[in-house]
Amino acid sequence: QLHLVESGGGSVQAGGSLSLSCTASGSILRIIAMGWYRQAPGKQRELVAQVNAGGGTNYGDSVKGRFTISRDNGMNLLYLQMNSLEPEDTAVYYCNFRGYASIGVQGDYWGQGTQVTVSS
Repeated sequence: QLHLVESGGGSVQAGGSLSLSCTASGSILRIIAMGWYRQAPGKQRELVAQVNAGGGTNYGDSVKGRFTISRDNGMNLLYLQMNSLEPEDTAVYYCNFRGYASIGVQGDYWGQGTQVTVSS
């Protein structure tokens, strides 16, 4: 099992920057991908950015060029650098690890979420 804890959320004015971190404890058989999702009030949870085990990255269209995802080589730490923040980025941000708990058993692990608020 994995336990994920996010940190680094907060409030910032439009145009500012914030950094999020996610620390994983525990272990699973194999991690496939690590990512950040967000959910704004009244909206569905959406992908912000993802990095796979091979290092390839994928970003949501609305954050491309502004956000950068990174991880440590041990795949225990996940980061999200958010620049040029906009009020539309306001949401609860969740850390996600996807992987195999055991052979053939794939699952998603989620952190508790951290609030990011961007004021205009």
